[in-house]
Amino acid sequence: MPVIRFVREGRDVECFPGENLREVALREGIQLYGLKGTLGNCGGCGQCITCFVAVPEGGASQALSERTVVEDQKLRRRPQTWRLACQALVQESVLVLTRPQVGLPDQEALLAAARAQALPPGPTAWPVPPEQEGALEEPSATSDEAS
Repeated sequence: MPVIRFVREGRDVECFPGENLREVALREGIQLYGLKGTLGNCGGCGQCITCFVAVPEGGASQALSERTVVEDQKLRRRPQTWRLACQALVQESVLVLTRPQVGLPDQEALLAAARAQALPPGPTAWPVPPEQEGALEEPSATSDEAS
């Protein structure tokens, strides 16, 4: 499974390929929003731009889905490394810095440490569930004979 390394929080989180970055973060208790975003986020529609994250080192081109038209419009004056978490689908393992607009003491050292630990590449497809045993077996004829 792809791993999202949340640098600010110091956590690695596994997800399925194609999962929405915002949904994974919220499910895992990762704080994407400041006060304004907590009170007034759009719920993942890409309209409020409060869930933006930074993807250092430019790895977003492969690890995340391509930027949407909504992202291009809403983030036109922001750095190219910023993405809207609600619009980004995780394809491969990736490093993510939440709330990049908020200062992070010793940010460069934290990023260097996060980069130093290799991320697993993660599969590029959803796992196939194992077949249930007995689901393909035919019903037994002995149950009718017992009556």
